Amino acid sequence: MSTSSSSSRSRPVAIVAGVATAAVLLGVVSYTATKPAAPGASGAAAVAEVSADPSAGVYARLEAYARRDASDKLALGRADAPVVLVEYADFKCGYCGKFARDTEPALVEKYVGNGTLRIEWRNFPIFGEESEAVARASWAAGQQGRFWEFHKAAYAEGAKEKGFGGDRLAALAKEAGVPDAARFARDSAGEAARAAVRKDQEEGYALGATSTPSFLVNGRPIAGAQSLGTFTEAIEAAARAKGAEKSAGPSGSGR
Repeated sequence: MSTSSSSSRSRPVAIVAGVATAAVLLGVVSYTATKPAAPGASGAAAVAEVSADPSAGVYARLEAYARRDASDKLALGRADAPVVLVEYADFKCGYCGKFARDTEPALVEKYVGNGTLRIEWRNFPIFGEESEAVARASWAAGQQGRFWEFHKAAYAEGAKEKGFGGDRLAALAKEAGVPDAARFARDSAGEAARAAVRKDQEEGYALGATSTPSFLVNGRPIAGAQSLGTFTEAIEAAARAKGAEKSAGPSGSGR
């Protein structure tokens, strides 16, 4: 996949101390994970090797990017879950769709269901006007409690090939069970949707993401639609680290 083209939109210049190194890492890994595969290769390159060591590849300050807002309509799972997976993605991204169909449902079943994992979505449109439009539409669906249903419909096999024009977005909202079509249309076109998408987008750029999907798992950057095993290892390592912190108590060294 191609990375985002230059834009007149101002990107964040100042990055919180300690995030710069991770931004460089995420940018490099993001490109490597999503650049065109060599002849005969399939899928994203397996560049996000994750160690079982709970502290390996983790940038403690990046944990703060998990919002843990119980009212967040674009999140799934308990706000106090020990592990938060933050996903920066674009609905026009083929690898994002692969993750949504092949990997995410297994993570939801195994880890969200038992309270270990929370998934927080960030709209990161990088493929132009339709990317922006469907990002705003997903936010609008979320305002009526149907974000994840919209997410499933928009990432269904062959969905992106149909495009994300106005009529198509309305059809996806109907498929997702959004109850008030008129409100959905107003919210999609409103300034609140634009501001929400812009906030997510600027956060991703500040972290150095240049391609989609990009992830943070309790401060560990992972880029590309990696294997289920990669995410399982990262989530379980993060859960172990949180368990160790809890056992150590206030006097423990933590990270």
